[in-house]
Amino acid sequence: MSDFIVHVTIMSGFYALLALSLNLQAGFGGLMNFGQIALFACGTYGAAIAFHFDFGAISGFVLAMFAAALLGWAFASFGRNLQADYWGIVTLALAEVIRIVTTNEDWLTGGAQGIGGIPPLYPGLDSQARQIAILVTVLALVVAAGLLCRHLIGGRYGLSIRMMREEPQLAASLGYDTIALKRQLMAASSVLAAVSGFLFAHYVSFVGPEQIDSSETFLIWAMIVVGGLGNNAGAIVGAFLLQFAFAFIPFVKDWIGLPTEYVAAGRLFLTGGGLIAFILFRQSGIVPERVGGRRYV
Repeated sequence: MSDFIVHVTIMSGFYALLALSLNLQAGFGGLMNFGQIALFACGTYGAAIAFHFDFGAISGFVLAMFAAALLGWAFASFGRNLQADYWGIVTLALAEVIRIVTTNEDWLTGGAQGIGGIPPLYPGLDSQARQIAILVTVLALVVAAGLLCRHLIGGRYGLSIRMMREEPQLAASLGYDTIALKRQLMAASSVLAAVSGFLFAHYVSFVGPEQIDSSETFLIWAMIVVGGLGNNAGAIVGAFLLQFAFAFIPFVKDWIGLPTEYVAAGRLFLTGGGLIAFILFRQSGIVPERVGGRRYV
C-alpha cells in the first residue's frame, strides 16, 4: 500500500503543476483555455522525441519548454480579438488538432503506438529509492511553483492581470497592453505545464496520444474549480483531492461489489458531478480567492 500511496502522490504532484498553470491563466487572468492538455503534450513529446532521436534529456527539456512557450504565445495571439467563450473553443480545437497530428506522424511521434522505453528519472537508484527520490523532487517542484505563482501575482503584474480579467476596457484605458499581458501570461504558465509533462514522460517511460485526450483538460478544470479558482493553494488542494479520489474508486467498487467497467464511469461521474456541484453550490471552491489583500495565496 505504501508504494501505491507514493505513486498516487507523485501523479497528484504532476496534476498540481498543471492546475497551477491553468489557475494562472483562468483564475487570475480570466483566460478560458480549454486546450491545456496540449501544453502538457509539449513536455511529454519533447522528452519522447529527444529520446527517439538520441538528442539527450537536456535537449528534450529545452525543446519542451520552447515548444510550450511558443504554443502558449500562439494561443494568446489567436484569441486577441475573440471573446472568452470563442477563444476557449479555439484552444480546444487547436489542442485536438495537435492530438490528431501526434496520432498520425509516425516518423516523429510514434503515431498511435507512441514512444516507449524513455529512460526513468534517477536511473542509478533501485526502484524503491527512485520512487522516493521522484516523490521528493515532484513535491519540491509543486512547492516552488506555488511560491513562484504567489510571487508573480502578488505585485503590480498580478494587479494588471486581475484588472485585465475583471475590467479589460479599464485596463486598456490605463495604458496596459492587454494583448501583451495575455501572451506573457500564457507563455509563462505554459512552461509550468510542460515541466509537468516532461517529468511525467520520464516517470511512466511512455508517451502516446491517448494521454492528451481533451477530457484531461476538463479534469484539470475540475481540479481548480473544486479547489478554488484564483487561489494557488486551492489549485493544489483540488489536484490532490481529485487524484486520490480517483485512485480509491477501484477499492470502493470492490467494496460495493460493482463490475470493473464501473471504474471509468465512476471517474467521469466524479469529475462532472464535482464540477456541477461546486458551480451550483460553492463557486468559490474549497479554498476561496482572497479579495482585497495585497497577496493572493
